[in-house]
Amino acid sequence: MMLIEQAIREMAARTRTASQDLATLPTAAKNKMLATVAALLESEKDLIQAENSKDIAAGKERGLSAAMLDRLQLSDAVIAGMVTGLSEVISLPDPVGRISDMTRRPSGISVGRMRIPLGVVAMIYESRPNVTIDAAALCLKAGNGVILRGGSEAIHSNIILANLLQRALQENGINGDAVQVVDTTDRQAIQFLLQQEESIDLIIPRGGEGLIRFVTENSRIPVLKHYKGVCHIYIDRDADLDKATPIIMNSKTQRPGVCNALEGLLVHRDVAGQYLPQLADEFSRAGVSVVGCPETVALLAGAEPAAEDDWGTEWLQLKLCVKVVGSTEEAKAYIARYGSKHTETIVTENYSAAQDFLASVDASAVMVNASTRFNDGGQLGLGTEIGISTTKLHSYGPMGLEELTTRKFIVYGNGQVRE
Repeated sequence: MMLIEQAIREMAARTRTASQDLATLPTAAKNKMLATVAALLESEKDLIQAENSKDIAAGKERGLSAAMLDRLQLSDAVIAGMVTGLSEVISLPDPVGRISDMTRRPSGISVGRMRIPLGVVAMIYESRPNVTIDAAALCLKAGNGVILRGGSEAIHSNIILANLLQRALQENGINGDAVQVVDTTDRQAIQFLLQQEESIDLIIPRGGEGLIRFVTENSRIPVLKHYKGVCHIYIDRDADLDKATPIIMNSKTQRPGVCNALEGLLVHRDVAGQYLPQLADEFSRAGVSVVGCPETVALLAGAEPAAEDDWGTEWLQLKLCVKVVGSTEEAKAYIARYGSKHTETIVTENYSAAQDFLASVDASAVMVNASTRFNDGGQLGLGTEIGISTTKLHSYGPMGLEELTTRKFIVYGNGQVRE
């Protein structure tokens, strides 16, 4: 155990040292290094897939589900997607060094804010080995060192991808320690990683609620938290019901197992009698099962009574809670109690109701007449994301390049001293 602790401490310290050089690296140099990563992914595809096949074989022996094995696989299409992702990151504007909000103070000094890297980011994640490349690319473009601890089921895949990242760094004259992968499957390594507050600035866990709660409860380092995605749509009394149905169905059925999928539907009582019966056929055709309040059960064919602990559940499947509410205030109160601060949508043609909902509902993305599935870095114009924060410090919502930086004050003077 002492050997693991020492190895993690030394790894974090090396990444901290490497990050200091990375912080001032010109944009062109960072982009050239990322282009080298993309080229290596293509030229070393056979090697990558040979290592990945070890994880697939071990996963089958462990009895992993077909869905888990699918997430593990670095197929030609997945590798091509990683290359495309790198190209997208290369094309994004570099936030590092950007100066804004310059003002002249009465003392004569000029004060502004400069974007700088966070320093060292540690990612703890499960399953998908492509996250190794995606996360590293974003962190490196934003000038951060990055330590990656993937799931034990992807250990061989993650190590080979890390080796290629380090090779790309070194081929471009950059310290390869800027990217590290924890190469042990021992869970004690995570505990030790979470204690390196002198070397690591931010922990980003990506995975199930259990992983994120474990990391949050054991970390000495600030954690970007995203426990779950319990997203709602509220159908207002002034909703255009023709708009509402495709919004609901897209939110629920396009990818039901992701964090921005719809989990709870609220319908104003003034339109519920007309609208809920119409939804029965839509849900039936899509294979969506419904649990709901007594009014919902009476109006929506096939709906079952909801148990108390159904409200606020993140189903991650073709299942949905439906509740009839008497007002927008009741809908907002329900969201405040059962939501997870991820994504909330109102469907309405009433401008005042829409503006009130936008202003008063607390979530990382609040939408009017749009699918909850739009809460995604790519869809919101960030290019790509490293995760979605459902807490407000230091970022709220999808985290792209800019969110992987912070701002420091800069001051220009001409000999001024404070009176």
